[in-house]
Amino acid sequence: MRAAYGVETVRTAERELMARLPEGALMQRAAAGLAAVCAGLLGRVYGARVVLLVGSGDNGGDALYAGARLARRGAGVTAVLLDAERAHGGGLAALRRAGGVVAGGAGGAGGAGAGAGAGADLVIDGITGIGGRGGLREAAVPLARAARAARDSGAIVVAVDLPSGVEADSGEVRGECVRADATVTFGTYKPGLLIDPAREYVGAVRLVELGLDLGAAEADVEALQHADVAALLPVPGAESDKYRRGVVGVVAGSERYPGAAVLAVAGALRGGAGAVRYVGHGADAVIARYPEALVHAGPPSKAGRVQAWVVGPGLGEDAGRALGDVLASDVPVLVDADGLRPLEPEMVRGRDAPTLLTPHAGEAAALLGVSREEVEAGRLVAVRELAALYGATVLLKGSTTLVAPAGGAGAGFVRRPVRVNPTGTPWLATAGSGDVLSGLAGALLAAGLGAVDAGSVAAYVHGLAGRLAAGGAGVGAAPVGAHDVADAVSGAWRGVVGRGRAAPGAPFGTA
Repeated sequence: MRAAYGVETVRTAERELMARLPEGALMQRAAAGLAAVCAGLLGRVYGARVVLLVGSGDNGGDALYAGARLARRGAGVTAVLLDAERAHGGGLAALRRAGGVVAGGAGGAGGAGAGAGAGADLVIDGITGIGGRGGLREAAVPLARAARAARDSGAIVVAVDLPSGVEADSGEVRGECVRADATVTFGTYKPGLLIDPAREYVGAVRLVELGLDLGAAEADVEALQHADVAALLPVPGAESDKYRRGVVGVVAGSERYPGAAVLAVAGALRGGAGAVRYVGHGADAVIARYPEALVHAGPPSKAGRVQAWVVGPGLGEDAGRALGDVLASDVPVLVDADGLRPLEPEMVRGRDAPTLLTPHAGEAAALLGVSREEVEAGRLVAVRELAALYGATVLLKGSTTLVAPAGGAGAGFVRRPVRVNPTGTPWLATAGSGDVLSGLAGALLAAGLGAVDAGSVAAYVHGLAGRLAAGGAGVGAAPVGAHDVADAVSGAWRGVVGRGRAAPGAPFGTA
């Protein structure tokens, strides 16, 4: 499991560690790790041109000490200071002793920020640290723009701890932000490194261990890895039958959207369900593609025994009636797509069995009564608010899918970590892909996984299936349809089990 911790937790752990170390030792550890990563990215340090964009906090000190180490190896290092009077004194002295050059500030101190980074091979972003809130101050904006210009001209941009302009605890980006090729983070991951929109600015993430003791602290965000998923995937035993494996009921599709039914059933079957009971107007299409499905005209409560329900994909105007029937059951329920439109908090909060909601950003915005843009700008905040409002586990689909445990309030409520999914490809943004995910997650619920595990494991396998179908996640990948993703789930499942038993898993955006 990869864990990310909030700023206050990290600060507390840093203070405890610094109390046991010689003064300045922690910063030297960070600087040594930062310099090593930069040297590796440069390939040849001697003669390289390095520019440091230096803020006033310890983040700037890390950049200065790292710059000094690179200067001692023969790099030409120039530091551009945001505020000369507040720059880290020890770091400045170390850089000067190593032969580095210190320029003026971004604004009044000579306007050095305007051309900062010109002709550089590598730029180190040390403008702001993990304590930055509300976007960059006006005085820092020229330095961030200089980093962008340098990157556009071919320079490598490396962020110290996280790109300046990113909010560490939420992943929000408010205004100008440095876009890095790599981010060197210290001690532990921060939520903003893993969650969009910030994730797009982070680049490859390199973690420098500092020796922080976070064992007793609760993570804010966590990400499953291959080994975690492999351990959670249900495996039938010798005595298994279809009921032990899990029967999932699927209420999906309509005369207008029969394909949603087919895709949701496909996801459920590929997700290991012992049987799928289908209820809806797409029975002919479902049976034509999957004759093993058990179809029923409805209502869902009369369809037969199930261990979980999936309701909503492609239901259209029939969603309200079917939703009420399914939520009255005593088994886990996944609500998606059209099933979310008539949903009210009181319909879910009183249920004894788990409920998993799977909205995309537009659906989440409607449930919260805010704009889609607000949800997309603050995905972590939005998913937590939804989980608290509905008292349900919420899987917020998107570029980084988040799974928030059922929320609550009051003195006795303990906030649990939100899961962020590290797999996927932009080619998954295709009609019907979410229907496959719903069926897959529903099958895992029927197999006995809790709502958080079912949602996050389904998202992980679904993301890998998307990559497998597309032929990769980056350059060279090709367009896929939702049926391609469904067909690739079995291969993704095999890959997880095979790799998960051999190694602790695929890194999250690391290089």
